[in-house]
Amino acid sequence: MQISHAEFFTLFVATFALVGALTPVARKVAISKKIVDNPNQGHKTHREPVPYLGGVAIMIGIIVISVIALALSDFTIDTFSLASSVLGPALLLGLIGLWDDIKNLPPLPRFIAQTSAGVFTAILLISNDTVGNPTGSVTLDAIITIIWIVGICNSINFFDNLDGGAAGTIAISSVALAMLALLGDQNVIAALATVTAGATFAFLIWNKSPARIYMGDAGALFLGVLIATLTIRFDPSTETLLGSFATPLLLLAVPILDTTVAVLSRLRRRVSPFQGGRDHLSHRLIRRGVSRRSSAFILWGFSAVFAFIALVISQSNGSNERWIVYGAGALWAGLFLYFFASEDE
Repeated sequence: MQISHAEFFTLFVATFALVGALTPVARKVAISKKIVDNPNQGHKTHREPVPYLGGVAIMIGIIVISVIALALSDFTIDTFSLASSVLGPALLLGLIGLWDDIKNLPPLPRFIAQTSAGVFTAILLISNDTVGNPTGSVTLDAIITIIWIVGICNSINFFDNLDGGAAGTIAISSVALAMLALLGDQNVIAALATVTAGATFAFLIWNKSPARIYMGDAGALFLGVLIATLTIRFDPSTETLLGSFATPLLLLAVPILDTTVAVLSRLRRRVSPFQGGRDHLSHRLIRRGVSRRSSAFILWGFSAVFAFIALVISQSNGSNERWIVYGAGALWAGLFLYFFASEDE
């Protein structure tokens, strides 16, 4: 599927406009139906109820624009299969998340749904031979795909603990992924990443601090599966295997860092990793005296740095790729030590 730069811009603007128009509608519906996030748990940091259903606006916007774009493009079975394998599991998890927003499900059903989506996506990718970084082993590819999708899905869900934190980070990662995919002539992935960027930037207008609406689990799980599937389908234009495997990790380095710090912190304190807590990166920054708004900008900044490194790797030769990856790994490790050593709660 060939797409011009003007068409990519149109995709971004159309999704931005649609999600921007749907979000206040979703907010009104959430308030009228009392589908809100009440600050009645210890790990909640907001003081007043905030409406959910922002994720519904994101889901509708991304799926509607994607379907219209497919219908108006040089439609083929391969294009439909690729788009469906990305949007299908994301929609499934988004609907599970919506149910959770309304009924407050326990962690186990959500984990089962996430794993099921990972298995389903792994089957689609491997059967169509469209894993971006195949290892040569079908079994290993399946295991990596399932772990990646379930892990990133949970990471985005965990990371959605600060006004604008998850939306802004996914917006940055999506822009970088769209640029990388465009440079590698992977136009369907570039188009879906562009649509995702348009949706998250539009939602960020309403979700930035102080947030007037949350995406909820519907949005977090939908976007988590979406970005996880796009990154694992993406075939990086690198000269080394190290650079190829590092690229998706760099694009999502900050959510991965947040989850790693929070989970290890909870295990250190002998509490369940699935238990909510004020041990995420944003909470640690706030305890150091950083404002909520500034904390979001700092986390966005880290995301932009790692995304930029991924872009630099794609334009480097093999020898430089290795040193850039080593440097990025050292930076990530340094950030991990800094945050993990800070006070938990």
